[in-house]
Amino acid sequence: MNNKTKLLVLNGLMIALVCMATMVIQIPIPMTEGYVNIGDSIIFVTSILFGPISGMIAGGFGSALADILTGYSHWALFTLLIKGFEGYIVGIIVRKNTNLIKNILATSLGVIIMVSGYLLAGTFLQGSFIVALGSVSSNMIQGIVSIIIGIPIASYLLTVKYVKTFKQISSN
Repeated sequence: MNNKTKLLVLNGLMIALVCMATMVIQIPIPMTEGYVNIGDSIIFVTSILFGPISGMIAGGFGSALADILTGYSHWALFTLLIKGFEGYIVGIIVRKNTNLIKNILATSLGVIIMVSGYLLAGTFLQGSFIVALGSVSSNMIQGIVSIIIGIPIASYLLTVKYVKTFKQISSN
């Protein structure tokens, strides 16, 4: 199998994992008419392991697909952009080399992007900045939990020889 095919399969797999992680564990937040999930943890894993493009693709498409499949299709375009940008920025920061401090800083910035993006999108969709502010705390919790889950998984997977071969493919 050539490298382009491997990369296509890898990105498809990561899209599916982000989508499933977003859909399987959903804690409804009635105040925001949304939910908390752990999809961001897989976006962080993808970005750390495979770089900004794979992080952007998996984050954007996987999360938007989850929105569509769970009845939040009115958020899907915003999610595509927000989560895609989140994955891209995390991947850019850790692209050359990765360590615990860099991973924490990168994913923390990813959380800030996600929270800010949904605040802006919520303001647009709900017609009120004040109403949209209600989502900030639950999005922060989602982001922090995703950092706590994602960084250890990515750190472990970085030691796996087979995963390292995919990291080389995705960085070319």
